[in-house]
Amino acid sequence: MWQRKVTILREEQLKQAINNSIQTEKDAMDFYRLAGEKMYNERPRLTFKLLAHEEREHARSFYEAYSWDDLPPFDNIMAAPPDADSIWLKELKEAMLGDFDEKQALALAMRLEQALEEELRAIAERIEDVVVREVYLSNARMTHNHLDVLNEDYNLACLQD
Repeated sequence: MWQRKVTILREEQLKQAINNSIQTEKDAMDFYRLAGEKMYNERPRLTFKLLAHEEREHARSFYEAYSWDDLPPFDNIMAAPPDADSIWLKELKEAMLGDFDEKQALALAMRLEQALEEELRAIAERIEDVVVREVYLSNARMTHNHLDVLNEDYNLACLQD
């Protein structure tokens, strides 16, 4: 059977990957908070509030997996203003320029969560440290669960049209 060669992350690459993952989870948290403020139906608003909380916890799991001592305190990272250059917020702002509604927000969230799950799994393949790899895989599984919840809300929103 043919297998592609996977390049294992070196220490500096691993540090950067975990740091980026912390930031991506914060970006997702900010996305859900901001988009949730635009929801007019209770169910998607509550879903986005729940997902914002879960994204914060995902960020915490990456923070705790970071074994070096050169990061600021977790709460300081989470309290920083949203990163306007993040793909999550750029796409949200672009969507809000048009006829933004809950279905669009849910569809956008599903697309971003799908991409994130794939990215987390791809990074996990490159990590030798079993504990850190499991943090990535666990977050990928939880991200997949987010997709299921978002899909359910999206289908309900379609039925209400």
